[in-house]
Amino acid sequence: MTNFFSKFRLGEEKEAFSSVAGAIESGIVFRGTNLWILIFAIFVASLGLNVNSTAVIIGAMLISPLMGPIMGIGFSVGINDSQLLRRAGMNYVVATIAALLTSTCYFLLSPLDEAHSELLARTAPTIYDVLIALFGGFAGIVALSSKQKGNVLPGVAIATALMPPLCTAGYGLATAQFSFFFGAFYLYIINTVFIALATFIVIRIFHFPYKKFTSEKAERFSKRIVWSVVLLTFLPSLYFGYDLVSQNRFSQRASRFIAQEAQIQGDYLLSKKTNAKDKSILLIYGGNEISKEQVDAIRSRLPIYGLEDASLEIRQGFASYSTHSGSLDDKAATLTSALQEKQAELDSIKSLLAHRASFDSLSRRLFTELIIQNPGLRSCAVSPMRENADSGKVLQSLMVIVSFNRTISNAEQLKLRNWLAARTADTSVQLIIKP
Repeated sequence: MTNFFSKFRLGEEKEAFSSVAGAIESGIVFRGTNLWILIFAIFVASLGLNVNSTAVIIGAMLISPLMGPIMGIGFSVGINDSQLLRRAGMNYVVATIAALLTSTCYFLLSPLDEAHSELLARTAPTIYDVLIALFGGFAGIVALSSKQKGNVLPGVAIATALMPPLCTAGYGLATAQFSFFFGAFYLYIINTVFIALATFIVIRIFHFPYKKFTSEKAERFSKRIVWSVVLLTFLPSLYFGYDLVSQNRFSQRASRFIAQEAQIQGDYLLSKKTNAKDKSILLIYGGNEISKEQVDAIRSRLPIYGLEDASLEIRQGFASYSTHSGSLDDKAATLTSALQEKQAELDSIKSLLAHRASFDSLSRRLFTELIIQNPGLRSCAVSPMRENADSGKVLQSLMVIVSFNRTISNAEQLKLRNWLAARTADTSVQLIIKP
């Protein structure tokens, strides 16, 4: 057991203090090369957010030198070096302002102003973002303080994602959507504070030499500032995290409620909408008129699913025209929208079924032709194949799976692959031979 726990010790791999201090101090400075690299990285990240490309955003995170001053802040607090703290803080402010100005200018000039999922993901930080920043910071400083550095720092840069929140904040400023700005900038502050906190903790655990304060009062004051900043950053994320979990729980319960209780004899559900933030459920039906008693019966089932605080609204389709208030145009618009949604679902299902039927037909034709040319063929199946490439594109090809009751030589396999490519007019056809 002692031997097992010894595997977790870091003392033997600890880098010399002078080497760690030199590496951190060199990454603090933001002028010349570092500043231009940051600006270019911000442009790359902004482009990635603008076109919703995850691969481009990850590339920007790897380019960015923002980790330097943040770890410098945590390191300087850990060794009580006020001069280094001022340098790190000033460079951090310079880097932040430069990044915000760059991203704001980009989004002011960009013709694309739609907020895609990659942008929206950075506007509502939670306790989970705190944990990502904290453990990412631990990984970063442990790697930097160790002789076995490996390739951890690029991974930390991707995990903690310092660049996208700054670019999203710039988007919020450029489009005057200040909820985007405050949400994204708060995420950036979370990453900053908890990466710095992780650095501070590891520096103290490693017992690196640090300067003594002139008095105990000054030391207590310094600790109060550090932990006050941590708490002020942490508490809002706790609330947002609770809110996120509550909304997710509401959505799950609402889905179960609709699946189990929303069926009404003589009517069919045209559309369903749930709003977890407002705790509301909207059901739109077509068919016979729904009585108040039926609506009350459905509402009475809400507490069974833990939805006693939810508001349920049931709207009628054609039957509502004669009994419900509101203009005819509004009702027609609502019904038309619901019918179009259902029609789109039906068209999608029909398209999928037709697509599958075409491949079943192709599989039968290929089997008939192949068995004539290749005695011993047992089975043949054809299926579309979709591959997600690192460029963000989806590559489509055809997969043909065949099996024989004999061994197929390499020359026969090549001949069969070439024939399939010519027969299906798909040069990227993938041939799989089952044993």
